[in-house]
Amino acid sequence: MGVEQRITDGTAVLGVVGLGYVGLPLVVEMAGAGHRVVGFDVVGEKVDLINKGSSYIPDVPTERLGSLVESGMIVATMDFSRAAECDAIAICVPTPLDEHRAPDTTYMESAASAVAPHLKPGALVTLESTTYPGTTEEVIQPILESGGLRVGTDLFLAFSPERVDPGNRTHQTKNTPKVVGGVTPACTAAAVSLYERFIDTVVPVSSTRAAEMTKLLENIFRSVNIALVNELLRLSERMDINLWEVIDAAKTKPFGFMPFYPGPGLGGHCIPIDPFYLSWKAREYDFHTEFIELSGKINEDMPYYVVRRLMDALNGQRKSLADSRVLILGVAYKANIDDVRESPAIKVAEILREKDADIVYHDPFVDAFSVEGGPVPSVGLTAEELSRADAVLIVTDHDDVDYQLVVDKAQLVLDTRNVLRDFDDQKVVRF
Repeated sequence: MGVEQRITDGTAVLGVVGLGYVGLPLVVEMAGAGHRVVGFDVVGEKVDLINKGSSYIPDVPTERLGSLVESGMIVATMDFSRAAECDAIAICVPTPLDEHRAPDTTYMESAASAVAPHLKPGALVTLESTTYPGTTEEVIQPILESGGLRVGTDLFLAFSPERVDPGNRTHQTKNTPKVVGGVTPACTAAAVSLYERFIDTVVPVSSTRAAEMTKLLENIFRSVNIALVNELLRLSERMDINLWEVIDAAKTKPFGFMPFYPGPGLGGHCIPIDPFYLSWKAREYDFHTEFIELSGKINEDMPYYVVRRLMDALNGQRKSLADSRVLILGVAYKANIDDVRESPAIKVAEILREKDADIVYHDPFVDAFSVEGGPVPSVGLTAEELSRADAVLIVTDHDDVDYQLVVDKAQLVLDTRNVLRDFDDQKVVRF
């Protein structure tokens, strides 16, 4: 019986390598569709928590994970020899940038090397890690074929980019369309049959490279447009125009416009990083991705702009930033999640510390926050702490914050997220 048939009839055992923000939700959806799933990770703490039925990912309810673990549908392990049990394996590991802004494929190479010796003939492997066009065939395929099996005949290999948006209550793993591109048409067909089991909509494309480029286009589109409004924000400040009002007016146009909003900088595991995969790869073709480089420059400069605006606001109160107490309100990279990866708050805090500000933070989702130079003290959002601070800097606009208390008790507030748009108070500095 072939892998497609076992997938279709629900008897296929599935595997997921990397049990983070992408991998664990995938495991749960696979098991929820009736497949026994083996989750692989090199972090023993994650493996232990999953096997106890305890979720460490906010988008995965412990109740749902726990019931699937208890019923035997999910097991986590650090033993990669158990890949021999799996008919299909998805690789969901990070792809960071190295110090030269080149893609670091170490994690995905390690994952592929760990499962390759144990793959059974006819197995399907899908790569979900965001990367540059060509990675699946140039990096992963040779590793998988090192044991003698050949992709397209003995193995199936495809790329299907993750589209995870942590904290999104509307679009999650199951109802977010899945793009799939295989090394061969048979590989694409096998991957489509897999994802159709637990994803509502599957979108096949002609190749792994097309699928890899699709993910990059999605994130480059956002990066470039965010850079555009960030640049317009800085111009609007000089022209004394409220850009947030302008965007709200522009979005009333029913065609030809999509709103993007300025902010203190980019954060998360995708948008600040992914566009540079393509910039790096483009150099192989003697091509310079000028829009990508320019948008990166503008967005990376925003934390410096935030600090400059804060310095100007403090100067208006005849205070220096040096030795001023600054309460950073929100350090996660976006609202209502606990993820601080690439958060603009990191750079903002580092710049403030370099300028000798006394920094503390409050974030209802983040228990500990460290930057270069050491941990940043966490404080409660109390009237005393707000009054004690020379300035409150809103970097992340969490819902679970008493903004009325902030405005009432703070001496000065710089709002980089327009969350105080309905507050008319002279102490609030609009971004």
